[in-house]
Amino acid sequence: MRKRLTDAMKDAMRAKDTARLSTVRLINAAIKDRDIDARSEDNPDGVSDAEILSILAKMIKQRQESAKTYEEAGRIDLAEREREEIKVIEEFLPKQLSEAEVDAAIKDVIAQTGATSIRDMGKVMGALKARYNGQMDFGKAGAAIKALLA
Repeated sequence: MRKRLTDAMKDAMRAKDTARLSTVRLINAAIKDRDIDARSEDNPDGVSDAEILSILAKMIKQRQESAKTYEEAGRIDLAEREREEIKVIEEFLPKQLSEAEVDAAIKDVIAQTGATSIRDMGKVMGALKARYNGQMDFGKAGAAIKALLA
Protein backbone atom coordinates (compact mmCIF):
# COMPACT_ATOMS: atom_id res chain seq x y z
CA MET A 1 0.00 0.00 0.00
CA ARG A 2 2.79 2.40 0.91
CA LYS A 3 4.58 1.64 -2.36
CA ARG A 4 1.40 2.36 -4.34
CA LEU A 5 1.10 5.72 -2.59
CA THR A 6 4.75 6.58 -3.22
CA ASP A 7 4.44 5.61 -6.88
CA ALA A 8 1.26 7.66 -7.21
CA MET A 9 3.02 10.67 -5.72
CA LYS A 10 5.94 10.33 -8.14
CA ASP A 11 3.56 9.95 -11.09
CA ALA A 12 1.64 13.06 -10.04
CA MET A 13 4.90 15.00 -9.77
CA ARG A 14 5.99 13.89 -13.24
CA ALA A 15 2.58 14.75 -14.71
CA LYS A 16 2.56 18.09 -12.85
CA ASP A 17 -0.90 17.21 -11.53
CA THR A 18 -0.93 19.50 -8.50
CA ALA A 19 -4.41 18.57 -7.26
CA ARG A 20 -3.62 14.85 -7.25
CA LEU A 21 -0.18 15.46 -5.75
CA SER A 22 -1.57 17.47 -2.85
CA THR A 23 -4.17 14.79 -2.10
CA VAL A 24 -1.60 11.99 -2.12
CA ARG A 25 0.62 14.08 0.15
CA LEU A 26 -2.32 14.51 2.55
CA ILE A 27 -2.79 10.74 2.60
CA ASN A 28 0.91 10.21 3.33
CA ALA A 29 0.82 12.83 6.08
CA ALA A 30 -2.15 11.11 7.75
CA ILE A 31 -0.37 7.76 7.58
CA LYS A 32 2.86 9.19 8.98
CA ASP A 33 0.92 10.80 11.81
CA ARG A 34 -0.62 7.44 12.68
CA ASP A 35 2.83 5.80 12.33
CA ILE A 36 4.19 8.12 15.01
CA ASP A 37 1.35 7.12 17.33
CA ALA A 38 1.97 3.44 16.59
CA ARG A 39 5.69 3.73 17.35
CA SER A 40 4.92 5.30 20.70
CA GLU A 41 2.81 2.20 21.43
CA ASP A 42 5.78 -0.15 20.83
CA ASN A 43 4.95 -0.94 17.20
CA PRO A 44 8.18 -0.13 15.31
CA ASP A 45 6.76 -1.07 11.90
CA GLY A 46 4.05 1.60 12.02
CA VAL A 47 0.52 0.99 10.84
CA SER A 48 -0.59 -2.02 8.82
CA ASP A 49 -2.32 -1.97 5.45
CA ALA A 50 -5.65 -2.62 7.19
CA GLU A 51 -5.13 0.48 9.32
CA ILE A 52 -4.20 2.46 6.21
CA LEU A 53 -7.52 1.42 4.68
CA SER A 54 -9.36 2.71 7.74
CA ILE A 55 -7.42 5.99 7.52
CA LEU A 56 -8.48 6.35 3.88
CA ALA A 57 -12.11 5.56 4.71
CA LYS A 58 -12.04 8.19 7.45
CA MET A 59 -10.55 10.74 5.06
CA ILE A 60 -13.32 10.08 2.55
CA LYS A 61 -15.99 10.48 5.21
CA GLN A 62 -14.46 13.79 6.34
CA ARG A 63 -14.44 15.09 2.77
CA GLN A 64 -18.03 14.02 2.17
CA GLU A 65 -19.12 15.96 5.23
CA SER A 66 -17.07 18.98 4.15
CA ALA A 67 -18.52 18.88 0.63
CA LYS A 68 -22.04 18.78 2.07
CA THR A 69 -21.27 21.74 4.34
CA TYR A 70 -19.76 23.73 1.48
CA GLU A 71 -22.80 23.05 -0.71
CA GLU A 72 -25.15 24.23 2.03
CA ALA A 73 -23.06 27.40 2.33
CA GLY A 74 -23.20 27.96 -1.43
CA ARG A 75 -19.49 27.30 -2.01
CA ILE A 76 -19.83 24.89 -4.92
CA ASP A 77 -16.19 25.39 -5.95
CA LEU A 78 -14.92 24.14 -2.59
CA ALA A 79 -17.41 21.26 -2.58
CA GLU A 80 -16.16 20.21 -6.00
CA ARG A 81 -12.55 20.28 -4.78
CA GLU A 82 -13.51 17.97 -1.90
CA ARG A 83 -15.17 15.56 -4.35
CA GLU A 84 -12.05 15.51 -6.51
CA GLU A 85 -10.00 14.58 -3.44
CA ILE A 86 -12.51 11.80 -2.68
CA LYS A 87 -11.97 10.37 -6.18
CA VAL A 88 -8.20 10.29 -5.69
CA ILE A 89 -8.47 8.67 -2.24
CA GLU A 90 -10.95 6.06 -3.53
CA GLU A 91 -8.35 4.86 -6.05
CA PHE A 92 -6.38 3.36 -3.17
CA LEU A 93 -9.33 1.56 -1.59
CA PRO A 94 -10.46 -1.90 -2.65
CA LYS A 95 -13.58 -2.21 -4.80
CA GLN A 96 -16.66 -1.18 -2.83
CA LEU A 97 -19.35 -3.81 -2.32
CA SER A 98 -22.77 -3.27 -3.85
CA GLU A 99 -25.84 -3.04 -1.60
CA ALA A 100 -26.77 -6.63 -2.40
CA GLU A 101 -23.25 -7.83 -1.56
CA VAL A 102 -23.31 -5.85 1.72
CA ASP A 103 -26.66 -7.39 2.67
CA ALA A 104 -25.38 -10.88 1.85
CA ALA A 105 -22.19 -10.28 3.86
CA ILE A 106 -24.18 -9.06 6.87
CA LYS A 107 -26.51 -12.05 6.78
CA ASP A 108 -23.55 -14.40 6.41
CA VAL A 109 -21.71 -12.88 9.40
CA ILE A 110 -24.88 -12.93 11.53
CA ALA A 111 -25.29 -16.63 10.76
CA GLN A 112 -21.62 -17.41 11.47
CA THR A 113 -21.48 -15.49 14.75
CA GLY A 114 -24.84 -16.81 15.92
CA ALA A 115 -26.10 -13.29 16.61
CA THR A 116 -29.73 -13.23 17.75
CA SER A 117 -30.29 -9.84 19.35
CA ILE A 118 -29.13 -6.25 19.23
CA ARG A 119 -26.66 -7.08 22.03
CA ASP A 120 -24.65 -9.09 19.50
CA MET A 121 -24.23 -6.10 17.19
CA GLY A 122 -20.65 -5.45 18.33
CA LYS A 123 -19.66 -9.01 17.54
CA VAL A 124 -21.17 -8.72 14.05
CA MET A 125 -19.57 -5.32 13.37
CA GLY A 126 -16.17 -6.60 14.53
CA ALA A 127 -16.35 -9.55 12.16
CA LEU A 128 -17.47 -7.33 9.27
CA LYS A 129 -14.64 -4.86 9.87
CA ALA A 130 -12.11 -7.69 9.98
CA ARG A 131 -13.29 -9.13 6.66
CA TYR A 132 -14.47 -6.11 4.66
CA ASN A 133 -12.34 -3.20 5.89
CA GLY A 134 -12.44 -0.43 3.29
CA GLN A 135 -15.05 -2.19 1.17
CA MET A 136 -18.26 -0.97 2.77
CA ASP A 137 -19.75 1.96 4.66
CA PHE A 138 -20.01 0.64 8.21
CA GLY A 139 -22.45 3.40 9.17
CA LYS A 140 -24.99 2.06 6.70
CA ALA A 141 -24.07 -1.51 7.61
CA GLY A 142 -24.81 -0.73 11.27
CA ALA A 143 -28.34 0.38 10.41
CA ALA A 144 -28.89 -2.78 8.36
CA ILE A 145 -27.60 -4.97 11.21
CA LYS A 146 -29.96 -3.24 13.67
CA ALA A 147 -32.87 -3.86 11.35
CA LEU A 148 -32.03 -7.55 11.01
CA LEU A 149 -31.39 -8.14 14.72
CA ALA A 150 -34.33 -6.11 16.04
